[in-house]
Amino acid sequence: MRQETVLSAGPPQGTRRAPADQPQAGQAGLVLESWACDPGARVALAVLPCLWESRGLTEDEDVRAMLRGSRFRKIRSRTWHKERLYRLQEDGLSVWFQRRIPRAPSQHIFFLQHIEAVREGHQSEGLRRFGGAFAPARCLTIAFRGRRKNLDLAAPTAEEAQRWVRGLAKLRARLDAMTQRERLDHWIHTYLHRADSDQDSKMSFKEIKSLLRMVNVDMNDMYAYRLFKECDHSNNERLEGTEIEEFLRRLLKRPELEEIFYKYSGEDHVLSAPELREFLEDQGEDGATLAHAQHLIQTYELNETAKQHELMTLDGFMMYLLSPNGAALDPAHMCVFQDMDQPLAHYFISSSHNTYLTDSQIGGPSSTEAYVRAFAQGCRCVELDCWEGPGGEPVIYHGHTLTSKILFRDVVQAVRDHAFTLSPYPVILSLENHCGLEQQAAMARHLRTILGDMLVTQALDSQNPEELPSPEQLKGRVLVKGKKLPAVRSEDGRILSDREEEEEEEEEEEEAEAAEQRRLAKQISPELSALAVYCCATRLRNLRPAPTLPQPCQVSSLSERKAKKLIREAGNSFVRHNARQLTRVYPLGLRMNSANYSPQEMWNSGCQLVALNFQTPGYEMDLNAGRFLINGQCGYVLKPACLRQPDTTFDPECPGPPRTTLTIQVLTAQQLPKLNAEKPNSIVDPLVRVEIHGVPADCARKETNYVLNNGFNPRWGQTLQFQLRAPELVLVRFVVEDYDTTSPNDFVGQFTLPLNSLKQGYRHIHLLSKDGASLSPATLFVHIRIQCS
Repeated sequence: MRQETVLSAGPPQGTRRAPADQPQAGQAGLVLESWACDPGARVALAVLPCLWESRGLTEDEDVRAMLRGSRFRKIRSRTWHKERLYRLQEDGLSVWFQRRIPRAPSQHIFFLQHIEAVREGHQSEGLRRFGGAFAPARCLTIAFRGRRKNLDLAAPTAEEAQRWVRGLAKLRARLDAMTQRERLDHWIHTYLHRADSDQDSKMSFKEIKSLLRMVNVDMNDMYAYRLFKECDHSNNERLEGTEIEEFLRRLLKRPELEEIFYKYSGEDHVLSAPELREFLEDQGEDGATLAHAQHLIQTYELNETAKQHELMTLDGFMMYLLSPNGAALDPAHMCVFQDMDQPLAHYFISSSHNTYLTDSQIGGPSSTEAYVRAFAQGCRCVELDCWEGPGGEPVIYHGHTLTSKILFRDVVQAVRDHAFTLSPYPVILSLENHCGLEQQAAMARHLRTILGDMLVTQALDSQNPEELPSPEQLKGRVLVKGKKLPAVRSEDGRILSDREEEEEEEEEEEEAEAAEQRRLAKQISPELSALAVYCCATRLRNLRPAPTLPQPCQVSSLSERKAKKLIREAGNSFVRHNARQLTRVYPLGLRMNSANYSPQEMWNSGCQLVALNFQTPGYEMDLNAGRFLINGQCGYVLKPACLRQPDTTFDPECPGPPRTTLTIQVLTAQQLPKLNAEKPNSIVDPLVRVEIHGVPADCARKETNYVLNNGFNPRWGQTLQFQLRAPELVLVRFVVEDYDTTSPNDFVGQFTLPLNSLKQGYRHIHLLSKDGASLSPATLFVHIRIQCS
């Protein structure tokens, strides 16, 4: 059944029913007005300042130079160097550029929030290969999130390049520091500017209707015009100045937040510190003390007069709930908070498969940039497929395919330069070795000379060389995962690579391997073997108890099919194995489009190195990002106790009776993105789905009804409940989709996090795009309750 659109703006003033303990609208307005006299507490949306003005960059010379614009050379190849004009937009959030096409110059924009990194000099694969004609001091690279290619630029002068490097750094820092309220203000101001078609700073009803469609809401014409006329105090069919501000304030009203606020604030409609503490206690906040409530007032209240009296107004309350402290993710889990002194086998470790690829594994390009991007996403285990290359130099690519080749030494240099930018904890290089003795020796030489002291070449503890060290002990170090002499040989005398062992057993090994490769791969060089210290690749033959304990420094590599078989047939034995040793799982070779499997099943059994194609977005990568969202996004997450104990009885296939009830009331959403900007009349019909990913008995998904034609402020008020048997392994994924009756729903946004990091009470979910970028100011507003039996 299709629902009517419900707008937060509500019906005309005076007709909305107030909660029982709330004064009538007029009385409330008088009380609140006494605390709204400070201009600093008001958000004048119609005259909103730009980012540099609102964040203290008005006089910054670098930002001013960016506003004037610069002509850069965009570099794509040795011969393709095109001049482009780049200029910072007045919103301070985007950069405009023009490209010259004969007779039809086109204009484009990229947004600061989509930038992953800005690098100086020849610090990209493109500039190292093609930027030789330009001095490094004149060059910079802008790297974007997702699959978008790097922007390699050469400025006319070194000073011009530095201005943009410094300016982008300042603007991005200010962007990161913006509150959710400021992001919303800038978001609405941008659309307001676009809707003002004649740029006269006045809004006709036609322009107001255009604005509403731009912000993803299809409001009834009669109601929209009535709201328009109520704000048109000059009665001239135009809104300007304070009239526009009033219209936007009505549009942005949050009745559901007002109701919560009035429930706790009493007759004076301001929250005292004790009243705020009561709200925090009902939220289930740890440490809901009076001092904490006072701190929140000083942090989030906008009105100086209220702040001086230790009172919080509705505006301050909204600021708090939209802040990280009011989000669903526990802020305490955003930094490294777990014990990092346990053996490596006790952690889930963010791992990449075919890391060198930027697209499919059949004909996609290989690039060192793919390693840089993986490290920027917190990856700690990367794969290097090593093959014989010309001139004695090993290369990396997907063998026997049309993927391009990159030099092994260039990848090692990328590891040296970028592996520890985001996380200080150890990186594992998983070598898929197809090289002969000579080029294996070259690989070992490059690893030692390029990585230097970063590379682990001997055991840290000579007394217990077989014991796995901890992430803390290995900070800033690089481990090599590879074969160790003496090696296991196949019937034809070849040394089997990790992936070949499983594919031979499963009869998936390609028989097209050239005779030359068979001859070259008959031995492992001592030089390379010596570098496999704590990650010695070995074949997992069975899980039957051995006469001696397994060696912790041995690592098994399993295809997803073999891992699933072990989970089904030897659940608890596999869990016990993974409590002592590292296990790496990789996608089947049959996934030609570089699709992924769900990593959750492997995590349930304690597998540490669950390798995914990082270049392929989808729910699988959402789960990976959610798993490693916590603990400072350092790429290491401590496994639950039931997966670390050597004598554990845990079996993911038989987890026992329900222990926890998760209840989520989906209340509202705010400012959902428009999916088709090319069609102004296209408005989303959003629904919300909550997915539980955990042991098989816990996996579930439930969804709300859809709301018709409203992506601006849809309301649901629906409750979804889940019974959980192994809550310590659960990931909760919130998904918003655009409902469609005739085809699959379109993805709008999502957010995934561990249940143990999910805060209770009224919370905002800050949505992410397919490639993990923020969709700010898009949020879900929910109420969460977790009950343990």
